Amino acid sequence: MDLAVEVYKATSRLPNDEKYGLVSQMKRCSVSISSNIAEGSGRGSSAQFKYFLNISQGSAFELEAQLIISNRLELLDNELSANLIEKTMEIQKMVYALDRSIKI
Repeated sequence: MDLAVEVYKATSRLPNDEKYGLVSQMKRCSVSISSNIAEGSGRGSSAQFKYFLNISQGSAFELEAQLIISNRLELLDNELSANLIEKTMEIQKMVYALDRSIKI
């Protein structure tokens, strides 16, 4: 959830013409990460939880790609994008570890 808040703050700095492009995509996938973990944990089975963790992981990789694109387009500065990418990669590792720990 903290990452989503940081992404929302960072995207507020992007130009208005990106409002329906990268900004919208970055906001949606950053929220999707924690939302899918929450939804999966509320399901009745380990298999369903793992399914939602997979979706969460995909959203994290999508966010990483969008952050890299934003940086390459010079919409986000190097320091901010590096910080957000680092946090995104840490979440990717945590979701992967959680997924691997769940036995079906």
